[in-house]
Amino acid sequence: MAEKIYLYPVWIRLWHMLNAFLFLILLGTGLCMQYSNPGTTIIPFDVSVSLHNITGILLSILFVIFIFGNLFTGNGKYYKIVWKGLIKRATKQFIFYTVGVFKKQDPPFPISKKRKFNPMQLFSYVVVMYVFIPLLIITGLALFFPDYIPTQVFTKSGIHITDLIHIIIGFALSMFMLIHIYFCTMGKTPLSNFKSMINGWH
Repeated sequence: MAEKIYLYPVWIRLWHMLNAFLFLILLGTGLCMQYSNPGTTIIPFDVSVSLHNITGILLSILFVIFIFGNLFTGNGKYYKIVWKGLIKRATKQFIFYTVGVFKKQDPPFPISKKRKFNPMQLFSYVVVMYVFIPLLIITGLALFFPDYIPTQVFTKSGIHITDLIHIIIGFALSMFMLIHIYFCTMGKTPLSNFKSMINGWH
């Protein structure tokens, strides 16, 4: 029987669930604003804007908590990438995801106290949490205070460019969320990874 590991402390679980909840609200209100139509919109445009702004501020606060949590707890060590041999390790994990998992093979990088993420997870989580989320917050804040956005960027409207970057990152994070949920079903049972985020035990 595999050893049970207490891998997700309370603050990580609360942060993760709140982060997911807020992101879903941002996604829904963002879509309502993007495809607003007075006759068919699910959430009125002005309500969507207010909800989007408030939720964006709350998500930004959660991001600061995540950064400080990683700085002052042991969780930060899981986000350190060893670049040497990364492509080889990621390729091995990719083969497992596309072939090995369907043949019931053991994962090449099992979770342990020292390694919470496999190479593909580690790289994607670092990019998402330390590149995409900050860019999403920065562009969101810029759109919240449009007077500080340059009028033109490379002969294009500064607000339009900022909005476009914000939307593209939001779309990329939405795709990441769907892929993340799918990969979470690849545990010992389809629900075991979801249970881990409730009770903290892997």
